[in-house]
Amino acid sequence: MYRLSVTVKNKYPLPRIDDLFDQLKGATIFSKIDLRFGYYQLRVKDSDVPKTTFRTRYGHYEFFVIPFVNKCPCLVFIDDILIYSRDENDHAKHLRTVLQILRDNQLYAKFSKSEFWLKEVGFLGHIVSGDGIRVDPSKISAIVDWKPPRNVIEVKSFLGLAGYYRRFLKGFSMIATSVTRLLQKDVKFDWTEKCQQSFERLMALLTEAPVLVQPEPGREFVVYSDASLNGLGCVLMQAGKVIAYASRQLKPHEKNYPTHDLELATIIFALKIWRHHLYGERCRVFTDHKSLKYLMTQKYLNLRQQRWLELIKDYKLVIDNHQGRANVVTNALSRKSLFALRAMNTWIALADDGSILAKQIGIGIPSNTENNPQIEMKEHVKTIALWSGKVLSSPENPN
Repeated sequence: MYRLSVTVKNKYPLPRIDDLFDQLKGATIFSKIDLRFGYYQLRVKDSDVPKTTFRTRYGHYEFFVIPFVNKCPCLVFIDDILIYSRDENDHAKHLRTVLQILRDNQLYAKFSKSEFWLKEVGFLGHIVSGDGIRVDPSKISAIVDWKPPRNVIEVKSFLGLAGYYRRFLKGFSMIATSVTRLLQKDVKFDWTEKCQQSFERLMALLTEAPVLVQPEPGREFVVYSDASLNGLGCVLMQAGKVIAYASRQLKPHEKNYPTHDLELATIIFALKIWRHHLYGERCRVFTDHKSLKYLMTQKYLNLRQQRWLELIKDYKLVIDNHQGRANVVTNALSRKSLFALRAMNTWIALADDGSILAKQIGIGIPSNTENNPQIEMKEHVKTIALWSGKVLSSPENPN
């Protein structure tokens, strides 16, 4: 045990998963190499071999290769190598370079677990390809037969898996509200009908998760944000394509915030959670709270707003306004109930003002034709047109 007290700890942090995915931007060809025996191929320096001595009833032993030591059997020993390239010519060069390095250092790969010249590759529980990132079906196949949790431990297990893929799930926090309440202190475990509906909804979303594109540095990012008494919701986009979804429930004290502060809190939430994407890049934030557009020039701000304003000034940020009815995506994240979210999965959904919205395209049909000429909002997820008249049919659902 005395050796553990004098061992220098390895405090190098593991990289963020989002940062690793960002490095794969533009790659279309992939190869994976798995090292045979991993860390056991690394020799211990001769002068350090005696330091690894341990005693058993069969005698004294020393390690000539790196062992599991210092009570850390799985922290930073990573023996998978991912090679990625933009085209086949580059990939041939990259493969040759990596294999030569392995040969020079006498590191041996396990051919049966290695894959080469792939169009898509499994990486950290995701499938990465030239088209973007999606959930690895093999990782969530067990969800189809997942039984409803019977205790808090099983709830944590399910939410842990679902939470890992929350960037793919619209309104994750709001949908999971009834389930996460079971994790609160002094709350009796009672699996209600609401919990079951949330559970089934999350399972359905996981098995139908979309493909998310990867961000391109240098291009303007667009964030759509919205807040309600149910929670905060935001969507990160670029060139009209979704990069990630984010949402969370309100904290107890946030439920007392005025509307202005609640909408501003959503912007701050987006800036913090996507800082690695947005910091140093041009960004435009759309909110349906018009007064936030003039936040930078307001003379009187409370202490909370002043603190948040200092954070906003660190970004190349422009806050713009858009109508609430046009903000289809984030309204779904922050306002819709479980049943409303389920309705939005169909082609036609009913908005709060009685107009009708088409899924993904976002077509609103107010009742007055003369007073509502066609309006196109170029900055929205896709072009949103406001018309009057009757329900419009889609090619997939003509009825």
